[in-house]
Amino acid sequence: MCVHLQFSFEKATQALNFFAIKNDGHIDKLPALKLIFLADRYHLRKYARPITNAEYVAMQYGPVASEVKDIAEASSFLSPIAKEYSKKYLKISGNKIKSISGIDKEEFSSSDIEALEYVWKKFGKMQRLVDYTHEYPEWKKHELSLKNKSSIRMDLLDFLEDAPKGIDNFQLLNQEEKKLIASHLKELSTVSEILG
Repeated sequence: MCVHLQFSFEKATQALNFFAIKNDGHIDKLPALKLIFLADRYHLRKYARPITNAEYVAMQYGPVASEVKDIAEASSFLSPIAKEYSKKYLKISGNKIKSISGIDKEEFSSSDIEALEYVWKKFGKMQRLVDYTHEYPEWKKHELSLKNKSSIRMDLLDFLEDAPKGIDNFQLLNQEEKKLIASHLKELSTVSEILG
């Protein structure tokens, strides 16, 4: 079973806005998407759910939250309501994301903010962030297949696999904890399917 959750375009927009503001009001798309991935991974491992609930795909430059990428590109794939919402907070120009309004903190839980702050402090100015995200097992398992495909859908359950030594796991999990989080994610996925 591949976990599918109800995407939150509001949280995704605010997470992009958060990182743009932290980076003097603007940020390039690629590092922003890597930071979102790291924040989602942190939150999933520590609090049993991601922040954005995005669908992840493995791409050449690492794991990508597909719908967040749509917001970061002002894509035509966005629903009209998501597009209008994101335009209130972000100005997209090529690969640049510019904050045009303060963060709506009502969208975030305190644990969401914790994850975003942690990721910014640790990775916000990291050089070679793309290479770093290539070390995570949920991307690594698709590396060879990406020679023939542009993207491959990832499973959030794979975010529970431990990273190699020297790569931040955010939260160390024993087997029982991994099973509990996996069970919780599957329940959330079932509820998302029912709600449509």
